[in-house]
Amino acid sequence: MPVVVLGLNHNSAPIAVRERVVFPEDKLQPALRELHAHAGIAEAALITTCNRTEVYAVVHGEADANLLRDWLERVHDLSPGWLRDYSYCYRGTAAVTHLMNVASGLDSLMLGEPQILGQAKIAHQIAMEADSLGQVLDRLFQHAFRVAKQVRSETDIGSHPVSIAYAAVSLAGQIFGSLERHAALLIGAGETIALTARHLVEQGIGELIIANRDRDRGQALASEHGGRAIGLGDIPAELGRVDVVVSSTGSDLPILGKGSVERTLRQRKHRPMFLVDLAVPRDIEPEIGDLADVYLYTIDDLRAVIDDSLRSRREAARQAEAIVNLHSDQFLRWVRGLDAVAAIREFRERAEAEKERALAHARHRLAQGDNPDDVVHHLANRLTRRLIHQPTLGLRDAARSGDPDTLRVGQEVLGLQVNDSEGDG
Repeated sequence: MPVVVLGLNHNSAPIAVRERVVFPEDKLQPALRELHAHAGIAEAALITTCNRTEVYAVVHGEADANLLRDWLERVHDLSPGWLRDYSYCYRGTAAVTHLMNVASGLDSLMLGEPQILGQAKIAHQIAMEADSLGQVLDRLFQHAFRVAKQVRSETDIGSHPVSIAYAAVSLAGQIFGSLERHAALLIGAGETIALTARHLVEQGIGELIIANRDRDRGQALASEHGGRAIGLGDIPAELGRVDVVVSSTGSDLPILGKGSVERTLRQRKHRPMFLVDLAVPRDIEPEIGDLADVYLYTIDDLRAVIDDSLRSRREAARQAEAIVNLHSDQFLRWVRGLDAVAAIREFRERAEAEKERALAHARHRLAQGDNPDDVVHHLANRLTRRLIHQPTLGLRDAARSGDPDTLRVGQEVLGLQVNDSEGDG
């Protein structure tokens, strides 16, 4: 049963497509249970972030990416085939290597960023709670976590600050110069906003405001960085005083609309505003980018800033890829071993069953008073014939069909001397 991954990410699909297939956290377990119940799916897991949605599955028989793509489109009410041009599929070795690259930050928009490892661990935990993991995917995710830890400890992949948050703050510095006389409003209180707050403080931001639905959580983050907290309902009253807005929430609907920003610009006498929307689905209406005096950036727009910060990580990435390839081979050997274990178990069970039948027949003959030597001789002959019958047929069929490879493998498995029938002349 091979591992298959069907996904779309920042390289394959624009944000307008990616936001259509994001799974809210409370929908992940029901979605996994539904997918796992499908006849073609043995195991399933979902990684869903602002930059990627990926379905990992162990499939039965000929089930493939089309099954996963059809399911993803149906569960998000998309037209059949809508995702075909934006999605990718990996199977077997490529799927195993892909997850290890993802967990290690090698497939991220920000090369080597550490947040994806935590997101992969959350995906693993949710799949466990949904009871959609089995032996193979559980082992694969655990293996990927160990690979990511080794990559982080043995290379310089994480030695320089490269993240969406870092890119956003760097761009703000390019637009405004010094940030000491400027105010920033951060909407949300998750890991990305926490990183943004830290980078803004390091760059000397004049005032920091945290807006969050959970006022206590926002206050905790604001206190940590010397800022102040407000509720989401207070944003319109504060918007006019801030020059930088960075938003990253899990809201299904936009937090900032075009009308509120237009009114704010009039109040500010059209002093420029820098807005960064790091959410998927988007927190800031894209039409705001059409307004004069507004610089609106999304995750996809930050590529150039990020690329400038990635040069120092290129060599580390090559080292990391070597680690990933090594561990990918190790995992695949383990998977192939599972097939051998199943075959060996079936062979042993068949031999045990034949032994019990032969013993029962021998005991019956002894009870009837037959000569013990004759019974033992017959028992040995019967077992020998039964145990060599199927291998003998297989070798003979391989020879008759002109299949030297199967014949050679059969001889090796049976511990027979392999004779090369091709001579010199």
